[in-house]
Amino acid sequence: MRQTQLPYLQTNESFEEKQLSSQSFTTFEFELFDRSSKSEKQNCLDSLSCKKARSKDRTDVYKTRTIQNDNKVQTVIPKIPVNARFKQNVETVAGSKCSGNAPNQLWAPYGLFVDGDQTIVIADWGNDRIVQWKMGDTNGQVVAGGNYRGSRLNQLNDPTDVLIDKETDSLIICDYRNRRIVRWSRRSGTKQGEILIGNVDCWGLAMDDQRYLYVSDYRKNEVRRYQLGEKNGTVVAGGNGEGAGLNQLNSPTYLFVDRDQAVYVSDKSNNRVMKWNKGATEGIVVAGGQGHGNALTQLFCPNGLFVNTLGTLYVADSTNHRVMRWLKGAKHGTVIMGENGTGEETNQFGYLIGLSFDHRGNIYVADTSNHHVERFSIE
Repeated sequence: MRQTQLPYLQTNESFEEKQLSSQSFTTFEFELFDRSSKSEKQNCLDSLSCKKARSKDRTDVYKTRTIQNDNKVQTVIPKIPVNARFKQNVETVAGSKCSGNAPNQLWAPYGLFVDGDQTIVIADWGNDRIVQWKMGDTNGQVVAGGNYRGSRLNQLNDPTDVLIDKETDSLIICDYRNRRIVRWSRRSGTKQGEILIGNVDCWGLAMDDQRYLYVSDYRKNEVRRYQLGEKNGTVVAGGNGEGAGLNQLNSPTYLFVDRDQAVYVSDKSNNRVMKWNKGATEGIVVAGGQGHGNALTQLFCPNGLFVNTLGTLYVADSTNHRVMRWLKGAKHGTVIMGENGTGEETNQFGYLIGLSFDHRGNIYVADTSNHHVERFSIE
């Protein structure tokens, strides 16, 4: 059986190197196992209980804006009011309370992408696969990987993020442990992917409306922009070594790119979100940056993020078990969901990582330690 080890703390790294408190470790210790220890992981799985999926909620339509590119919609960004409220009785839309590789299960989901028709594609990290979940379906569909962990072209190894390229109707996947970016066609019958970029410690992906691909490199502490087909790319954020300076990053994870090609980066080990305007040599702190903690001015290991048309930032504040909203120019954020401790109750998260929105303004979060994706409907 596949063993789980969350890669935010590598086996060859100490707690001091990542500045994780003892509390943050004990919170998630059931996810931090060596892959060789079968009995330990099985004991953990046996202790988890499955619960019924939560009831569906109605959704209200909000104004949306679309980007049109060669008569194909590339991106849909909802125009969400700055004071928008979200229902707290959430709906589980993918996975269940137990980890596994059955069609209705996930194992530590990471990044996710929501298409215009509310189809969700999920980096199912623990199962080394990408799963597609259509709205209302009980089971997902494996659309990439799922052939055990490995480096062949039909395999993935700890995928951390995925997006849909509408132009080619394909998936672009961050294949983390294989140190590569791969592309899989969404056409029926596709059996393997192709390597787009190699030799990269990729973690997060984004694509702008001109179809430039942005990739965060977790080890080089940088973000590069690639024209599809090129191998080297251009550094657009970081690239000045590990550090906390405004021209540096420390373990960058997830990305968002706005219409001005400004890059937002979850600078995880600096506990902040940075914005790098196009062509800038240093970034701007737009959230956090006040050390790790749970004050409204702080973040603790931020991951998935999204920025709407008003410049409002939504971020998965992972170790604080909450989703925060930071208005443009604000010095502190507000908690819009979570912050009720870690757990499996409807008002709690385990360790949330991925975050996305649909065109109606509903939030989707990957509750990684609880092995499912939840939707919070906008009121």
